[in-house]
This record gives sequence, structure tokens and C-alpha cells, in this order.
Amino acid sequence: MTYHYVDVSREGPLTIVTLNRPEAHNALNAEAHLELQAVFDDYQADDSQWVAIITGAGPKAFCAGHDLKQQASGGGMATPPSGFAGLTSRFGLHKPVIAAVNGVAMGGGFEIVLACDIVVASQNALFALPEPRVGIAALAGGMQRLPRIIGLQRAMGLLLTGRRVRAQEGYALGFVTEVTEGDVLEAARRWAGEILACSPMSIRATKEATHRGLTISVQDGMEGEWDYPTMKALLASEDFVEGPKAFAEKRTPNWLGR
Repeated sequence: MTYHYVDVSREGPLTIVTLNRPEAHNALNAEAHLELQAVFDDYQADDSQWVAIITGAGPKAFCAGHDLKQQASGGGMATPPSGFAGLTSRFGLHKPVIAAVNGVAMGGGFEIVLACDIVVASQNALFALPEPRVGIAALAGGMQRLPRIIGLQRAMGLLLTGRRVRAQEGYALGFVTEVTEGDVLEAARRWAGEILACSPMSIRATKEATHRGLTISVQDGMEGEWDYPTMKALLASEDFVEGPKAFAEKRTPNWLGR
């Protein structure tokens, strides 16, 4: 598939997705959403790809959100079934996604960030859910995810005002994992490298069990996790044998992802 608004590169088992509309602060139009749906479909299905990073082109913006000019011209605001950027409603994705936030992350751009597992932000990153200021609402998971991540009262302080939050405040609130003064993509690669040092089977089982555990009791989570598909796959995998074997032999594991 040829992409017009997205760049995709692979570095071994790492997929790097770059939103590429810098002239529009990487705001997403209808075609960009479809391209990103295809990108994350491929990432989800490809067993050779273990970690993904999503970032924005240019020095100013990660993603300014929904293309309001498209909506104003009658283009609507529909997104694919997998959600904004093909990601925010992709609830069955058990592979990790890292956000490398290189600038403005507004509206849907912030909701992409909230759908990621690790968030690395540059010093100039800026976050907001300003939808009420333009007569819409944060319909791509912002109203659901932000309270779970930072707590109800602090979330309502952002959701009901649309106010902007800088990277350091985002770190203090808890939705940013790391603020970096250096190259944000390199910082994200460092996080990806640490994940890639682990078994991808273990990573997927961990992500699924953790997310399921958010909505049930600790007891139910611990009793039910043995039956989750990714946990069953881990327990039956070659990686499950390789890890203890490599430890006993004092060598680096050779993860196969199967």
C-alpha cells in the first residue's frame, strides 16, 4: 500500500510510524485515518514486529488532532472501526506501542498518546483536549482513559476546560512516562530496546493481563489470567523454555516470539 500521510520504517522487530502532514501540524484527515488503520493492521498481524513507536514529522507537532478544516468543508469526522489514527479503539492489540511526542498533541493527538503504553515527550510537548472549545467532545477515548490514568478530579480539570499542559506537568500528573531534553525518537528507541530485551510472548501476556485487570478485582484478575489467550500462548511457547535455560547457562536469551 502506498501512503501519502504516513511514513513507516522497520528496524528489525521495531516498527516506527511517523505522522507526515507537518504543514497541517500532522492533523489527520479521512485518508490519513485509513492509512493508519492499515499500518496498525499490519503491525498487529506481523509476528516479526514486536514493538511500535508512533511520532510526528517536523519539530512542532506530534498530532494536532482531527482535521477541523476537513469537517468545516463538509468532510465529516468519521474514523475507522479501529479508532482515531487506527489505534484508539484497537482494544485487542497486545503488542506495545510507544508515543514519541515531539510537540503539540491536541485533541485526537492527545487521545493517540493516551492509547499508547509508554509516552516519551520532548520539552516542548504540549497536551490538551480542547474539543469543548470548538463544540465537539473527546470521543476517541479521552473521556474514558484520562480519568483512569490520572484520577477523576485532575482529569475533569483538563476535560472541562480544554487547558494546555506542558510535558513536565504531564509527567507530574502521570500520563507522561519520561520527559527528555534530547532527541525524543532516540529516547523512545531506548525504551523499545529495553522491551525488546524481554520475550515478546511475555510482553503480550503482561499487557493483556494488565489491561483486563483494570476493570476487575485483583482476585478475579489473578484467577482469570491463566486463561487469557496471550498467557496460554506464552506458557506453551519456546520462549517459555528458552528464558530459564538462558538464565541457567548465563547467556542472553534468543527470543523467537513463539
